[in-house]
Amino acid sequence: MPATHLLYLHGFRSSPQSAKARLTAERVAERHPGATFWCPQLPPSPREAMALVADGIAPWPRSRMAVIGSSLGGFYASWVAQQAHCPSVLLNPAVDPARDLARYIGEQTAWHNPEERFFFRPEFISELQALDVRGLPPSGPELLIATQGDEVLDWREMVARYPQATQRVLPGGEHALNDYPRHLDEVLRFCNLV
Repeated sequence: MPATHLLYLHGFRSSPQSAKARLTAERVAERHPGATFWCPQLPPSPREAMALVADGIAPWPRSRMAVIGSSLGGFYASWVAQQAHCPSVLLNPAVDPARDLARYIGEQTAWHNPEERFFFRPEFISELQALDVRGLPPSGPELLIATQGDEVLDWREMVARYPQATQRVLPGGEHALNDYPRHLDEVLRFCNLV
């Protein structure tokens, strides 16, 4: 059954204004006008972020939804897919954000609006640990897109974390995945938006 609902989860310090989120929204609106697309602004608290998402997708048909996540959003997408038993697409996903984000505790600025500030609190590390689904078998199909030139996260960790995923390991590139437009049709096909 084709998907009718698509969730997009942005990364740390990012927003629904990210280039990938906007491009995905535009492509879905243009080619799948009947589909529901949702990219919420995620609060800094991982627990609150996933509560917001769980609430938002509660009425969605599980057999007709998919989730895309970028960076920290990829980590979240794995949690959502585990709960919803749906396909997930992971774009340069964070594998161990509890480890990696520990150095960002304190005041942060939003990437798309540097005047907007938020606090990344120490307790958010344990909230991330509570959402970690590593070690559980995937409960839906996974597509991993990882760039070897990612300057923020290690693509080798991504490949090792998602051994059962369909893997696209791209030479070069960067964390922002600037050639995302080249991969978007495959991403949406994988999500079963046909």
